[in-house]
Amino acid sequence: MSPVLIPRIVIAGVTSGVGKTSISIGLMQALKEKGYIVQGFKVGPDYIDPSYHASVTGRQSRNLDPWLMGEDGLLQSFHEASKDADFAVIEGVMGLFDGLSGSSNFASTAHIAKLLKSSILLVIDAAKGARSVAAIALGFKKFDPSIKVAGVILNNVAGDKHAKYCTDAINQVKIPILGTIKRNKDIQLQERRLGLVPTSERKDMLSKVLAVTNYVKEQIDLGKAISIAKKAPKLRIKTNSVSNKTNVIIAVALDESFNFYYADNLDILRSLGAEIKFFSPVNDKCVPAADGLYIGGGFPEVLADKLEKNSEMLRSIRKEVIDGMPTYAECGGLMYLARSIKEL
Repeated sequence: MSPVLIPRIVIAGVTSGVGKTSISIGLMQALKEKGYIVQGFKVGPDYIDPSYHASVTGRQSRNLDPWLMGEDGLLQSFHEASKDADFAVIEGVMGLFDGLSGSSNFASTAHIAKLLKSSILLVIDAAKGARSVAAIALGFKKFDPSIKVAGVILNNVAGDKHAKYCTDAINQVKIPILGTIKRNKDIQLQERRLGLVPTSERKDMLSKVLAVTNYVKEQIDLGKAISIAKKAPKLRIKTNSVSNKTNVIIAVALDESFNFYYADNLDILRSLGAEIKFFSPVNDKCVPAADGLYIGGGFPEVLADKLEKNSEMLRSIRKEVIDGMPTYAECGGLMYLARSIKEL
């Protein structure tokens, strides 16, 4: 059992779409500017939000998914990813208590916070409320006494007068406020189906991310956030090692079209002896020499024209598959291997 002591905090929402990602990357940026090494995490099966974390921290963000990884696997992943970092910022999924069931917290942000013994900052979209936000905050704080909501951040506040209404109300229920984020339509992160637009898909996304982080970080009480994170207790984590290894090369599609991968999946392949060779179905002409082919998810329909025009790559992949190369394709990767894609 390895003892893990790293300051950590969970950014949760009352629902989806309240601004968790903007506030998470704002906090990451503020910590990084203080000289800290920050490790980002995302609860659940999300391949897009981690790309925003990585663009800020300069480190590969990791997913924490107890359904796929199991609780022990999740804790080991957390340990491996954060052991050389100063802070861990964990962005939640959907609402705080939303998971695989309406009768338990399993696979919810609350579940992960409890596993990691981490306090929670609750993000509330205050755009259409005032005194009522206090009732929301209090309800979330008391719904499950086994987790700790250590404070709230109010997002989409209209102005100083609106902020005062909200803060006066929340002060009455004695829940710390760590930020009031003023509404600013000019710096909102762009969304579409499945959530945000991946950072790798558009060249202007990094400038948008920088604008968001610079705006949000100034409206968060960083000192209070650090104090809460540093109170996280030690974790005792069971670690495993791999003994049997096989020397193989696996060609993995990775570019602006295919980028939905759990970093841990690739790390597990490496730990088993695999060498990973990345290639681009959009830009390269052939699959690199390899023993296996892995094409992950993404949005091939967005760059369908470029993928179709790269006929040399299509012929290369077709030949490898027909010749018997072991091939695994999922989600957008499986779409790419089909005869055609039709947008409905």
